[in-house]
Amino acid sequence: MAQSPKRKESPAEPFKRVLGLAVRAIAGNSELQVAYSAGKPEIDGKTVHLPEPSRMPSPREIAVIRGWADSLALEAAVHDKKIHRKLAPSAGPARSVFEAVERARVEALGSLRMPGMARNLAAKIEDLYAHGQYANVKDRAEAPLEDALSLIVRERLSGLPPPKTAQALVDLWRPWIEERAGKSLELMESLYEDQEAFGRVLRDMLRQLDLTDEVAEGQPDEENAEDQENPEAGDQQSESAEEAAEGQQQASEDQLAEGEEGDSEDSTDLADADQFEAEVEGEEEAETTQPWRPNISVLDNPEAFGYRVFTRAYDEEVAAEDLSTPDELERLRTFLDKELRALSGAVARLANRLQRKLLAQQNRAWEFDLDEGMLDPARLTRVIIDPTHPLSFKRERDTDFRDTVVTLLLDNSGSMRGRPIMVAACCADILARTLERCGVKVEILGFTTRAWKGGQSREQWLAAGKPPNPGRLNDLRHIIYKSADAPWRRAKRNLALMMREGLLKENIDGEALAWAHKRLLARPEQRRILMMISDGAPVDDSTLSVNSGSYLEQHLRQVIHEIETRSPVELIAIGIGHDVTRYYKRAVTITDPSELAGAMTDKLVELFEEKPKEVRGTIRRLRDRGILLH
Repeated sequence: MAQSPKRKESPAEPFKRVLGLAVRAIAGNSELQVAYSAGKPEIDGKTVHLPEPSRMPSPREIAVIRGWADSLALEAAVHDKKIHRKLAPSAGPARSVFEAVERARVEALGSLRMPGMARNLAAKIEDLYAHGQYANVKDRAEAPLEDALSLIVRERLSGLPPPKTAQALVDLWRPWIEERAGKSLELMESLYEDQEAFGRVLRDMLRQLDLTDEVAEGQPDEENAEDQENPEAGDQQSESAEEAAEGQQQASEDQLAEGEEGDSEDSTDLADADQFEAEVEGEEEAETTQPWRPNISVLDNPEAFGYRVFTRAYDEEVAAEDLSTPDELERLRTFLDKELRALSGAVARLANRLQRKLLAQQNRAWEFDLDEGMLDPARLTRVIIDPTHPLSFKRERDTDFRDTVVTLLLDNSGSMRGRPIMVAACCADILARTLERCGVKVEILGFTTRAWKGGQSREQWLAAGKPPNPGRLNDLRHIIYKSADAPWRRAKRNLALMMREGLLKENIDGEALAWAHKRLLARPEQRRILMMISDGAPVDDSTLSVNSGSYLEQHLRQVIHEIETRSPVELIAIGIGHDVTRYYKRAVTITDPSELAGAMTDKLVELFEEKPKEVRGTIRRLRDRGILLH
């Protein structure tokens, strides 16, 4: 029998294999795994996530991917997470600057030791600024300080100049930085191989640049004053504190090891109790050394994070049927049905694939020999053999899988006009039907503005005399096309409203994301998934004309970070012709709207194949404490 010909591998496969070997060699860790995806390059545990190369990658693309591989491998080799957690500021701009400069230090180490790696890292950095957004920047408000400072530190340590597309960004900040923190920059040049010493100098620099008011690590102002008068005593106190902390850590590890030798359940209980006591003690210590402040979230109080709204009086949250007449919705639905027929074949195949995945996970089971329920025909032979034998009934068991809700948040900006919004409406329609058949509730929302260039909010601002820094200066329109509890047959006409001429205007993504997230948190389902579909960064001409160019984008990043790190909601994003991976951790970018159905289906399949966010977090904490093996 003739053997079937061996399937020819992709030209990129040898490159992937060699790159994986290089990553493990640089990191000095043979257990490190390399995965390729369209998401953000990062290290997650023992897995290095790199960009997925094209089938026939160009030399430039190869250099960029190698640059990311070298950067992440160096991070695994020379970056100590414990030292980083001890020295890094808790949050805010200071944290962003600290992490950007630390990455510059790590990459400078590799650039100085290996010329080939220096070329790869330079290609990666040039690719980061290839968009040209900062090529002609003239206002510091539009120039991120963390980018400028990291490029300046990189130049100081490795001697490599910043990319031409970022030169204006560096020139804008350089005089101010060198005037305030020139001595700290000189110190860094001799300390870059020592992460802890480098980090302490960097903390001093953050204070010199007025990015943080922390006087000392974990100490109030009075203690710092005493340390300045008697520096030797301060050093002795810090050394004794470190020794005490190490002793406590060793003691807790010894107790955990002793507990593991006994009964496993007792070990788990003791570990949970130890962790709870440690958290309580940590909170008490924090209360004694720092003033109390509430746990503020950018989702609840954006003003505390620098995002202002001039007025909310003209914002609206409206149901789709209230924006149109029934006759117009019927006409638009007829048009959508025609487009659905053209797309139904490809999208339906993907929807069926998703449905098979979901139904396969529901683990259906039946209870037999019951006194009531559905008649069991398989056991009717008993009655035929013995007419006195009672009838047998069966009943399907309930499954926990059904306790899930998915929100599709669609960008309704003007740039989505035409084929993108039509494909988005078709995909939302078919996926809503598919998920509903599987018992998963679906909510479909849209976001835009009521007017171009400000509307009534801008008119009120002009009447008030144009006060400076007004914040968001447009009227929001958040549209509910289908609520989670409404069946598809009732809401199907509403989805066609997206095709209405004049509806799509501007997009303020941050507030829309916070709105959709708030609606999800109010749901009773245990698992909540939020999918954002957008074709660009947040843009509102009225707001950006009187605020910084990155005003809306910065707020969007704050909202995304809050949801991804602190919320039980699982957030994913799909960008149409726009790289959303620089905002979202779990994201994919497509170049053609026709790819949207496949991207939405793939991402939902990935999520439903995974454990929920809360379960993953619990497992990760147990693994970190050594209670659960990998």
